[in-house]
Amino acid sequence: MNNLIVKQSLAEVIADKLKEQISSGYYQLGEKMPTEPELMKNFGVGRSTIREATKRLVQSGLLRIQQGAGTFVEQTESIGESLDRRINRANFQELDEVRQLLEMKIAEKAAINRSEMDIVVLKKHLAARKQAGIDNLIEACIEADIQFHIAIAEAAKSEILFDLYKATAIHLRKWFLSIYPDTQIFIETQDSHERLLADIVACDSRQAWNTAAKIIGRVYQ
Repeated sequence: MNNLIVKQSLAEVIADKLKEQISSGYYQLGEKMPTEPELMKNFGVGRSTIREATKRLVQSGLLRIQQGAGTFVEQTESIGESLDRRINRANFQELDEVRQLLEMKIAEKAAINRSEMDIVVLKKHLAARKQAGIDNLIEACIEADIQFHIAIAEAAKSEILFDLYKATAIHLRKWFLSIYPDTQIFIETQDSHERLLADIVACDSRQAWNTAAKIIGRVYQ
């Protein structure tokens, strides 16, 4: 099992405080929540932190956003365990299974939706992956590999796919370090990653899916 100690972000801390207020009855079912500026003042944090905290509570089912009206209390207790908490207690193999399932879809959608800026970012991470592999810098190579695939997920322009992929991928660093003693596997798969980038650049969604599937088959066989 994953025994890593994961530090809470500021948004997670604020989300937990809001959750406690809702559960204790400070905010009632159906009640409209304070505005972002009010919450910013109450907690002494920035707008992005409040938005991220609110997003977490919307995803857990506690809050509901009604366009043009505001944010309302939808439930007084979470519907279920949050995605972050579930991922934190998953083992590495479980996380990697989810990551693999997502990789073909994000590659396909990235080939359809990618922007020129996405291509610039992908090229940067892929170049870093290649150089770290040549220099046998395993930690840097793993980081560049993860960031390359996260960038593909971002290029897919699907918020839920991006959130799911990033949430699983960033927890796999320690496991990758334990199973890859050096960068040989990354050197061997550099060409296939270059082909995947070429497929995305060419907007060839079918081939991007196939190339991503081949990469998974080679690395995890």
